[in-house]
Amino acid sequence: MEFSSRARQRHTRLAGDRRDPYPHSLQFYQEPPTENISLAEFESFAVDRLRLLKVVENLGVSYVRSSDSYKMKLEAEFRRLKFPYKALAEDDYDARRKDHISHFILRLAYCQSEDLRRWFLQQEMDLFRYRFNELTEGLRQKFLEHVNLQFEAISEDLKNELANELSTSTPGFTMTKVKEQMFYKVGLSDAVDLFRARRVFIKDGFAFVPLKDIDAIVLNNYRQKLSKALALTARSLPSIQSDERLQPLLNHLSHSYVGPDYSVQKNTGKISLDQIDALSVKSFPLCMRQLHKALRDNHHLRHGGRMQYGLFLKGIGLTLEQALEFWKKEFIRGKVDADKFDKGYAYSIRHSYGKEGRRTDYTPYSCMKIIMSNPPSQGDYHGCPFRHSEPELLKQKLQSYKIPPSGITQILDLVKGMHYQLACQKYFELTHDLDDIGFSLNHPNQYFAESQKLLTGGRELKKEQSHLGNSQQKSNSQESMTSTSTPSSSNTTADAELEGLEAYFTED
Repeated sequence: MEFSSRARQRHTRLAGDRRDPYPHSLQFYQEPPTENISLAEFESFAVDRLRLLKVVENLGVSYVRSSDSYKMKLEAEFRRLKFPYKALAEDDYDARRKDHISHFILRLAYCQSEDLRRWFLQQEMDLFRYRFNELTEGLRQKFLEHVNLQFEAISEDLKNELANELSTSTPGFTMTKVKEQMFYKVGLSDAVDLFRARRVFIKDGFAFVPLKDIDAIVLNNYRQKLSKALALTARSLPSIQSDERLQPLLNHLSHSYVGPDYSVQKNTGKISLDQIDALSVKSFPLCMRQLHKALRDNHHLRHGGRMQYGLFLKGIGLTLEQALEFWKKEFIRGKVDADKFDKGYAYSIRHSYGKEGRRTDYTPYSCMKIIMSNPPSQGDYHGCPFRHSEPELLKQKLQSYKIPPSGITQILDLVKGMHYQLACQKYFELTHDLDDIGFSLNHPNQYFAESQKLLTGGRELKKEQSHLGNSQQKSNSQESMTSTSTPSSSNTTADAELEGLEAYFTED
């Protein structure tokens, strides 16, 4: 069934059509959406789900997943973003629709590489685990039937009859715990892993699985289905790449940053060039500290490093005139003379400030862009040290910065789990003597701003007394746009529609 507008959908439901495509608040996302949606809604749904998955990632590392704090914070995010956080009332159609469509949009965006697929799979698994465990007994049974997993909850009489066997066959289960826990009768083929590990009671060809393990069986089933679906969707990439409406949006989403806009330079002209060395030690994230040190040591950075570091400096407040002076002073200390700098490098600096070429005011790179784009090669210093450095080299660098051994171990564990932004958060906590950072770190300029808030007690940076800085600040304030937390796209229009999304999720 296809609909061209939301109004028709609502009218159909009110007219008594009970063929609701979302009979349950939870699903395995096996059927792709078939309705038409606007590009604006397409991007809005995707960005909201991406925010939700980022929260899932951060909470999964910061809290025990079954803890009250984890559940409370995640439920608050579900409510804020209007996703179905548990089995809601029957009129939660819009939330379920958003959940369904947004999953498939991000599946398109995150099927494009092995790293993206792995990250998406892990966050969706954690999200599903939370939602499944929040279901009541009756709704859990309905969901299992809905996805054709026929696990029957055993009666209290049968459980009491088998209490001794269940206690001795299920690790960690006393008789009291057996009486408290619900058990399911599961076919052996679905409980092979539990059977091999001798963690389950077997009788008459069935495994009697406690509730705490039934979610592992359901999750494993979901993982297999989603992993296969991602691989299948990846095969459709050529057809997606030929779609001029979709491809820019999907590329943007897979490298998307959903926080404040740091192209709006609130501190323009308030930082002097003499402060940069000290700030690089106190308030720069590791990626920018690495670039600054390389520039001071070698008096040169390649293009990737100049772009990443130059736009970061622009974001923390360097005016165009300051940037030209800063880079020129450093480059002429090396093998570049003043004339060569003016002819070969000054143009690109002016270009990044929107003063040359198409007059594009370039935005400082987000963490996701640095992690996913343009990996450094030999002789390069850009990129994310947590993503692109060898573990031993990263360990040596952290030791040189006086990070304690226990902190280095924590960071390396996060890196091993591919939680690169969380590793940077841990670095922030260790260098600022914090137990909990209290926010999700997604941008190098956010790192700098939060560091300065802590170090200055929330005071603004002292303004540099320079007419150049003042004039540049005035110029930039006139040209700046209001910051927004939603990524923009040049081809997002409210009246444009996307049709037939299901074509991208089916085999040729």
